Amino acid sequence: MSASFDFYFSYRSPYSYLATPQIEALTQRFDITARMRIVLPIAIRIPGFFKQVNPLWPPYLLRDTFRIAQMHDIPYRWPRPDPIVMDMGTREIAAEQPYIYRVSRLGVVAERMGKGLAFARAASHAIWSGEIDNWHEGDHLTQALARAGLDSVAVEHMVSSDTAGIDAEITANEAAQRDAGHWGVPLFVFNDEPFFGQDRIDHLIWRLKQAGVAER
Repeated sequence: MSASFDFYFSYRSPYSYLATPQIEALTQRFDITARMRIVLPIAIRIPGFFKQVNPLWPPYLLRDTFRIAQMHDIPYRWPRPDPIVMDMGTREIAAEQPYIYRVSRLGVVAERMGKGLAFARAASHAIWSGEIDNWHEGDHLTQALARAGLDSVAVEHMVSSDTAGIDAEITANEAAQRDAGHWGVPLFVFNDEPFFGQDRIDHLIWRLKQAGVAER
């Protein structure tokens, strides 16, 4: 029987995006699946977070994520538009957040249909790669669903018919994330042990080997 681990993922997190190719490679190498647990960005989960954060952190994040992208040869640019509607000057988060809710709900349905990682890979590439502007418009997310092997009409129907249930699932994911022992993304949880950050994937692999997870 194939093993599995939880992958807590936010579509606004550059580190989540940068982790997806590595996790995809991990699941191809080992007999294991990643259960995508979609959460909302920390800007929404922790109100006022960006007003309290050390001002050195945002510029360091940009330098660090560009470095990681270069190291792993992953195309990367800050999204246009940002998945979060936010005033960068005042760090105020808008009450209405159409972009992140839409893609997050699609991600939950994709996981329900067994294509959560594939959609996370395709959609986050559309958002973060810099290959397109206005990723939220037109058929960009529809194309991401297709690249993940999903029927976009069926996915969109499920989103519209079960929005409340999907949002409740996201809330449950956020509670499970905290119970697992961390608040950030990407977070990987294997056998109740949390591994926070794309720079902990090697530690996750080490633990998978210890647990006897077979290579394919």
